[in-house]
Amino acid sequence: MAERSFKREVKKLHLSDGETFEGEGILAVTKALLQAGVAYVGGYQGSPISHLMDVFADADPLLRELGVHFESNASEASAAAMLAASVNYPLRGAVAWKSVVGTNVASDALSNIASGGVTGGALIIVGEDYGEGSSIMQERTHAFAMKSQIWLLDPRPNLTSIVDTVEMGFELSEASNTPVMIELRVRACHVTGSFVARDNRRPAMTVGEAAASPRRDIDRIVLPPANFLHEHEKIQKRWPAAVRFIAERRLNEWFGPEQDEIGIIVQGGLYNTLNRALELAGLSDAYGASLVPIYCLNVTYPLIPEEITRFCTGKKAVLIIEEGQPEFIEHELNTLLRRADLNTRIVGKDILPRAGEYSGQVLREGVIAFMETWVPERALRRLLAPVPPERHLAEAVPPRPAGFCTGCPERPIFSAMKLVQRELGELHVSADIGCHLFSILPPFHIGNTTMGYGLGTAAASAFKPSEGAGAKRAVAMMGDGGFWHNGLTSGIGNAVFNQDDNVTIIVDNGYSAATGGQDLLSSKAQNPTRKTNNPIEKAARGLGITWARTLTHTYDVAMMRDTLKDALTTPEKGPKLIVAQSECMLNKQRRVKPMMAKAAREGKRVERERFGVDPDTCTGDHACIRLSGCPSLSVRPNPDPLRDHPVTHIDNSCVGCGNCGEVAHAAILCPSFYKARIVTNPTRLERARNLLSMRVIGWFQRRHDRSISARAF
Repeated sequence: MAERSFKREVKKLHLSDGETFEGEGILAVTKALLQAGVAYVGGYQGSPISHLMDVFADADPLLRELGVHFESNASEASAAAMLAASVNYPLRGAVAWKSVVGTNVASDALSNIASGGVTGGALIIVGEDYGEGSSIMQERTHAFAMKSQIWLLDPRPNLTSIVDTVEMGFELSEASNTPVMIELRVRACHVTGSFVARDNRRPAMTVGEAAASPRRDIDRIVLPPANFLHEHEKIQKRWPAAVRFIAERRLNEWFGPEQDEIGIIVQGGLYNTLNRALELAGLSDAYGASLVPIYCLNVTYPLIPEEITRFCTGKKAVLIIEEGQPEFIEHELNTLLRRADLNTRIVGKDILPRAGEYSGQVLREGVIAFMETWVPERALRRLLAPVPPERHLAEAVPPRPAGFCTGCPERPIFSAMKLVQRELGELHVSADIGCHLFSILPPFHIGNTTMGYGLGTAAASAFKPSEGAGAKRAVAMMGDGGFWHNGLTSGIGNAVFNQDDNVTIIVDNGYSAATGGQDLLSSKAQNPTRKTNNPIEKAARGLGITWARTLTHTYDVAMMRDTLKDALTTPEKGPKLIVAQSECMLNKQRRVKPMMAKAAREGKRVERERFGVDPDTCTGDHACIRLSGCPSLSVRPNPDPLRDHPVTHIDNSCVGCGNCGEVAHAAILCPSFYKARIVTNPTRLERARNLLSMRVIGWFQRRHDRSISARAF
């Protein structure tokens, strides 16, 4: 089950010539691929491109009708390797993944296909996750594109430009026999708009037809002497062909006046932000009527020397807006202008921040600083433009650290680990990519390092327990998604082969939860187009793990605590594995709530559970909060006038997982928690029983209040 159903969006993929497509940028890409006659699509889910994968997964009937092959790949490396289908055959193929982390995983296959080249168009759609909303290291796709000489497209964030870029990307790839990357920033993926659709095209050749008529060209295989010829081919044939295609098709764009003494060069993906900055500075309007010449790089690699020279000729200075570092484009611009013997000054990181996201406010300040330096007489008039209120948003809104969702089944795992550390002392915990990485934050403060998706166990492999007293085993975390992505071989296989004596905890919540709830090999759901229900423990034992335990209810904190302690203290040598199973609560609620709401509307009896705290019993110890951190837990004033400590309170967001009570009981016996059953459309008997119960309880409460009042006097 993905984060949401895209059945409604799939209907838009059926739009024909002349009809209007409305939606998000990443969804427009799916339609563009079908319009371009794509033969196969693959990828690995991850923000901000997850919806592309989800839409194609839901569009299986349409893809079969068109003869398009789709795979939800096990990793980005698997996806990149699919592009081999375009090496010898005129097959258009596209793969997608998240930013540089996905590119890193796919690098071996990408280097090979970039070296040998392609016959059919090959697109790599990269969700560029850079800036304030990012969850990964701050690096750029640009570096990899340059290293392997893969052309890099960075379209303006509007649906028409994005769709045109997809179709032109295929043509560019075919014209230059080179794979093409399209980087889509978060804003481009989620920008909403419309474009005029065209008919979907069945691929000229399907993958089935290609398999039935094999072709082979040994010169496309990266093996001496062909690999040496590939480098010369890149420079002598592919590069000139790409430059010629980009120039002839005018993939880059020009805006604003034709003549001026200054100008701005901007990455296509930042064009909307630049226009907003110019609008704030009084130099443009909401429709892009810029008063300053703009050269928009929808292709950021390779640059087109003739276009650069033409734009910069006659200008005193040009501002290059290039987000992130190193400033590859700025360096190349300086080189091109020196070769052309132009004295135009390139201004970039000397006035703009070297690192960090370029927001509208950042670019506004940079543009004004640029104009103050090079055209001060024009800048003075613009400085009177008012500063918008959002400029102070960061000062007014407190930071909100990430954390586990309400009822998350991963929270009790770390509660149990905190309890074990009380007995055994601090442990080295090798963290991994996934929701469980939130353990590094309060209230758990668990996790020493994280090295990559599915690499938690591998990252702990250097920590060999010493012999004798004081020896401790390291603990490695891994999610079920990371296990199937990389951890099975790089982690578990490596640990078995080297007989590491550490403990691995695999969080098996039934989905690739952090990327939107997609199904995995071990998912419990019955998927009509994928093979699920492959147990993690069975796979690990197949590699040679002998000490393995599967716990099917992570909310049992005492069981989690005892099992982890057993793994850390057992005399048995070799790697230990704990598979901690409980369904992702977010996906469970998305699955269960609509069914409950439907049943309630139909007048059926519906029951849900939630927990509460008796304020008269609570001592204010707050162990439940310190060892849980659930968002539904808060504090309230103590109702007892003789006690100062606030009591724990559970708000209505509680999903009834019971973790807070389990934690409190495991840490210290706590009688203040109670479980309530909330019934919608109760039976007559339940109504009568509830009425009687409320009257009896009310009588006891009134008697209790009278007793307290009597003692007060």
